[in-house]
Amino acid sequence: MISANMVMELREKTGVGMMDCKKALTETGGDFEKALDYLRKKGLATAAKKSGRKASEGLICSYIHMDKIGVMLELNCETDFVAKTDEYKALAKDIAMHIAAANPDYVEPSEIPADVIEREKEIYKDQVKGKPANVVDKIIEGKLEKFYSEKCLLKQAFVKNPDQTINDVVVEKIAKLGENILVRRFVRYQLGEKQDEA
Repeated sequence: MISANMVMELREKTGVGMMDCKKALTETGGDFEKALDYLRKKGLATAAKKSGRKASEGLICSYIHMDKIGVMLELNCETDFVAKTDEYKALAKDIAMHIAAANPDYVEPSEIPADVIEREKEIYKDQVKGKPANVVDKIIEGKLEKFYSEKCLLKQAFVKNPDQTINDVVVEKIAKLGENILVRRFVRYQLGEKQDEA
């Protein structure tokens, strides 16, 4: 039985996404060291380390859905060489298509204004009134995570494979292409609606 604590511990050690950590532990029968080796072989552990490297190349990708929704996305990498590969372009297109479908407001939680988070917390506090004090913080934290997974692109379940978040998809490509990849910003237009920008 693979516990959530085991998955969290592996995630903290490697920086790899939760689903990949769980898969590694499942594949190795819960053996922590073998799971580390499994992730190393897949290159995911090293991908997390690349995330600190400067990414100032890349491309601007556009996606139009049925002439009703349009997305422009800036996806950065380290070199022009990687930016020109078909695999990188396909990643950009997949993320832009996901933005069109899932309509995120932000790239990641750190972009959410503090007053928006405080307002959410106040709503959650009202919802859990009367619950034991020792569980209130956990409930609020859980509700905030759900909020992030609805509003933040990198936390959203990928529309083409809901078992992965967009962040998981990006980390896999970092491992495969050997460069840091960063979703810098996006803008989504929907016919008749006010423009949102992240």
